[in-house]
Order: sequence, then C-alpha cells, then structure tokens
Amino acid sequence: MQFSYFRRVAAGGAVAALAFAGVGALTAGPAYAATSKVSVVHGIPDTPVDVYVNGKKTLDNFKPGDVAGPLNLEEGDYDIALTKPGEPIGSAILKVDNAAVPGGANISIAAHLDAAGQPKITPFVNDVSKVDAGKARLIVRHTAAAPAVDVRAGGTPVFEDLTNPNEAKGDVDAGEVKADVVLAGTDTVAIGPADLNLKEGTATIVYAIGSAEGKTLDVVAQTITGLHSAPGGVPSGDGGQAGTGVDTWWYVLTGAGVLLLLGGGVRMATARTGRK
Repeated sequence: MQFSYFRRVAAGGAVAALAFAGVGALTAGPAYAATSKVSVVHGIPDTPVDVYVNGKKTLDNFKPGDVAGPLNLEEGDYDIALTKPGEPIGSAILKVDNAAVPGGANISIAAHLDAAGQPKITPFVNDVSKVDAGKARLIVRHTAAAPAVDVRAGGTPVFEDLTNPNEAKGDVDAGEVKADVVLAGTDTVAIGPADLNLKEGTATIVYAIGSAEGKTLDVVAQTITGLHSAPGGVPSGDGGQAGTGVDTWWYVLTGAGVLLLLGGGVRMATARTGRK
C-alpha cells in the first residue's frame, strides 16, 4: 500500500487552544457555518458515567471504548453534569455551567491516558480535506500510556517514532491492509495485528489506548466519510457504524473539558446513542 504523504502532528496545547476557541481555521476542509462536528472517544480505564445537559439526563452508563457522534450543534452555552451511573444530578462528580460550544470545527475529543498513565483529554482536529480518486486517509493517534511506537502496514513501518499525544497520517491506496504497532525501532509488537478496510473517500482514525504497564493496550477506530474528490456530500463520521441520533450533549463536552473523569476500556469502538 503506497503512502502519498506522511505527516506527524503535535496535538498538545496549541491545538487545544484552537479547538476550544472554535476558530474557522480548525477545519481542514470546507467550513461549517456556525456549527461544529464533534466526536468523543472514550479511552481511559474504568469509570462509566451518566451525563446531564441543562438538568436532563441525555445518556446513561456511557461505557469505555465507545465513540459517540458526530453531530452538528449550533454555537451556544450549556450546563452539564456527570454522575456515577444511576446517581441523581445532585450527586454530580463534576458540574460545569455555561460551557461554550464553538462553531466551524470538525474535532475528535479523546479521553485517554498520557504517557505517564494519568487521565487527560486531547482535542484532535480532523483532516477532512478531499482525497484523490482511489485513495483513503489513514490517521493513527497515540493516546496510550506507552513509549514511542512505530506503526507498520504489511510489516513495513509507515509511521515512525510516534509519541503520546501525537498523530501521524497519510493518504493511501484504498483497500485492506494488515497493520500492527511495535515499540519504536524494534519488532516487538505492542498492538495487533489488525485488518483495516480503508474505503475510498474516507478517513480511518485509529487510536492506541490503554496502558502498556497495565497490559491493557488496544485500539479504537473511528471513520469519517464523504472525502471523495468528486462532489459527494458533507464529511461526517460514524465511529464504525452509520451515524444516528446521538444527543447534542456531546458538543458540550468539547467546550467544558469534563472528559477527564470518563473511564475507558480497551475494546473496539461501537457508536452509542443518547435518549431524549
């Protein structure tokens, strides 16, 4: 599989500042007037939560390893609260009022472990620029408590010396590829191998999550569609399944930074929906 470009991107403070400011420059593709597209990736061990928005429960028992979203949400301010599953809003483990939701961004928020094993959140700007005919975009994000790694496709390193919380990406020939993650500069496999089906006109985002010391390393996959060069719709995402009616509270999470409390598992992502 041929990579037509390779780039590693720091995903630290500068990206975070832009993401939460909501400037239009965040989007790598066409702007979304006054709305944002946001997905949330849950990758920290062991704390499922219920989520309340403006006093109303919008999701219960959100579990580790899931991807929620994306949805469009207009700019605005929202009150949110997180509780342990089944507990009332008065027992919130965290409450944030007037959380600002920006417009004009396409972002994935990863709740994950840093290199030292501490929980954190990292906003990643999703590259939704068009890909050439016959191509797909592969993005790998290091969000695990693990040292630097190399990512291999068919046994050949394609992204090297990737560290937490950075990403690497490349446009590749669409099709299936067997990928694994090894400790940087070695053949010691840390994750995988896994078969990836990289469909034409999509971006597949693979998150390394968990802890090397805790022996919980795994991956979560997210997909963004609609990146064909020919006109074909607005780029979206499906977390591995067709996007459905996830409640708008996810966009509140991006502005508030509350995902530090979210626990995460080590299984492949499944899209979760909220309830009205």
